[in-house]
Amino acid sequence: MNISNGTPLRRRLRAALPVVVIATIALAGCSGVSGAVSSNGAAADGSSGTTVIVTKAAGQSGVLATAAKRTLYVSDQERGTVLCKKSDCTAIWMPLTVKKGTTPTGPTQLKGKLGTVTRPDGKTQVTYSDKPLYTFSFDHQAGEVTGNGQSDSFDGTKFNWRTATVGKAKVAPSSPSPTNGGGYGY
Repeated sequence: MNISNGTPLRRRLRAALPVVVIATIALAGCSGVSGAVSSNGAAADGSSGTTVIVTKAAGQSGVLATAAKRTLYVSDQERGTVLCKKSDCTAIWMPLTVKKGTTPTGPTQLKGKLGTVTRPDGKTQVTYSDKPLYTFSFDHQAGEVTGNGQSDSFDGTKFNWRTATVGKAKVAPSSPSPTNGGGYGY
């Protein structure tokens, strides 16, 4: 099947695919989702009633995740405050946010441990035991934990990242650790 300029339709569609994928990613990253959870693939409309779940990911049990099963992480350096503030950090470590005034929810073993903190940009970020929660941009599928054990530096702060787990976080010994911010090599 040919279209008006003589180029086969299949070839034109194949050529357009990267543009569609990039546009979709850009829109997803920039959208101001007005539901319960935004910016990381969790249930944007709040229909599940859960913002944080406990799951098993890559051989670890008790891992906190979004409703879409994206692994959640905490940094050793943050407690009750947000240090990952600027776009160079939040492009890699995406804050788990909720609509202002929303109380994050989760299963009973998280009762009393989920909370929120106001980010410097005014958004409300979900916390677990007072530690802000993030997803990792290099986790491309539900259940991946490639951010576990990563270290990086942003705006003068060195961060050590761990999966957020019920109980103590365990760091996979084989996790690569970049020498500078952005050196993830994926």
